[in-house]
Amino acid sequence: MTEALAEAPVSPNGNGDGETRQSLDTAAARNLATTTKTVPQMQGISTRWLLRRLPWVQVSGGAYRVNRRLSYAVGGGQVSFADSDGGVRIIPPSLCEVPQLAGFDHDDVLEALADGFALQEVDAGTTIAEAGQPLDRFVVVVHGKAKRIGVGPYGEPSLLAVEAEGDFFGEEALGAPEGAWAYTTVAVTRCRLLSLPLHEFRALVDRSPALQAQLRSYDDTAARPQNKKGEADIAIASGHRGEPTVAGTFADYEAAPREYQLSVAQAVLRVHSRVADLFNEPMDQVGEQLRLTIEALRERQEHEMVNNAEFGLLHNVDRHQRIQTRSGPPTPEDLDELLCRRRSTRMFLAHPRAIAAFGRECTRRGIYPEPASVEGTAVAAWRDVPILPCDKIPISRGGTSTILAMRTGEDDQGVVGLFPTGIPEEHEPGLNVRFMGIDERAIVSYLVSAYYSVAVMVPDALGALDNVETAPPAG
Repeated sequence: MTEALAEAPVSPNGNGDGETRQSLDTAAARNLATTTKTVPQMQGISTRWLLRRLPWVQVSGGAYRVNRRLSYAVGGGQVSFADSDGGVRIIPPSLCEVPQLAGFDHDDVLEALADGFALQEVDAGTTIAEAGQPLDRFVVVVHGKAKRIGVGPYGEPSLLAVEAEGDFFGEEALGAPEGAWAYTTVAVTRCRLLSLPLHEFRALVDRSPALQAQLRSYDDTAARPQNKKGEADIAIASGHRGEPTVAGTFADYEAAPREYQLSVAQAVLRVHSRVADLFNEPMDQVGEQLRLTIEALRERQEHEMVNNAEFGLLHNVDRHQRIQTRSGPPTPEDLDELLCRRRSTRMFLAHPRAIAAFGRECTRRGIYPEPASVEGTAVAAWRDVPILPCDKIPISRGGTSTILAMRTGEDDQGVVGLFPTGIPEEHEPGLNVRFMGIDERAIVSYLVSAYYSVAVMVPDALGALDNVETAPPAG
């Protein structure tokens, strides 16, 4: 009898220890239950503050023309380099970013100029140029950081500018009589420099009629009446008495204003008809596929608006609106310098790691800025200007990044986003979804397109703080 009991099978509802279950097993009950489920989740969705906070202008015809007053300011970009057998060499066409050479298209002369530069390496703290000494060379910074130091009204040293990769100094002597350095330049870090002796430049000028004509044209342009922004001056009389003749004037316009062409990001969404027909409850499979595709397109759109070589914000900062950090990490002084270069700055845009670096600098100094409220969300701020995170701003291998500052809005001559209206089968503003048909494999295809661009009304609407160190200090 005892052996028979030991060999008896366990009840289907048993718990495996010889006892009979008193209720239905949860594993069996789950087969009859309706599972609670979420819509498909996606890690790649960011806050996309740039798309949310930028004012958008409706564009018809696929292009947006920015008309400006005639400006005599030329050049002002950064010189580019390439590795060569001997080390580093200037890319000749990039010398046109030097104001005196703007628009100069004689490749043979630019090649000769590029060949005249000599590479030099200096340690941190080295005086590269000293005020009062003969101005004998034009210098381009290849790597590192150097600061220009002037003399204040009471004889104290004052920081004029910080130069980094691609920046240059000494250009005021190109085509000018012999003179002296008006400032002292000191290497902040170890620097690699390319220097062009002015006697070689003058010798090339003597041999090149085209270069002589270029320098005369630059001198004529510089002599024209213009305001401090380089725009053709509008003659105004004020403070006069009696009946003097008031000069006539007019506001001249640029003859060839810039046009921004709308860019596009596209994807072909494919869904098998069987999936759409049989597995469409409780969630719309096509709708969810479309939602996730649109999220990816909007992420790419923001990336292009920041990084695109033609219209992206990082590549459209005027040189005079581009500054360097004084030391490495972003400091309150750096952001103040960035703020003072434009009126009505609406927002900063920075990588989250750059925002964290700024927070560390504020904490180290005992400064705790009040956050700003943007769309009901508390974000970091400086001088009541929100610092919005944007992970599309790149961080270099060395851990450096850029902080952008911008005024926004068409009426305020700021930065605006561009998108078309009234496009066929529009799904969202500037985005449409077009049915492309069903192929022989019963796969349904949809073309999803997002059209966009970004425009800067005037140069001082956008500024950048470059070479922002984001890594925390060791130890």
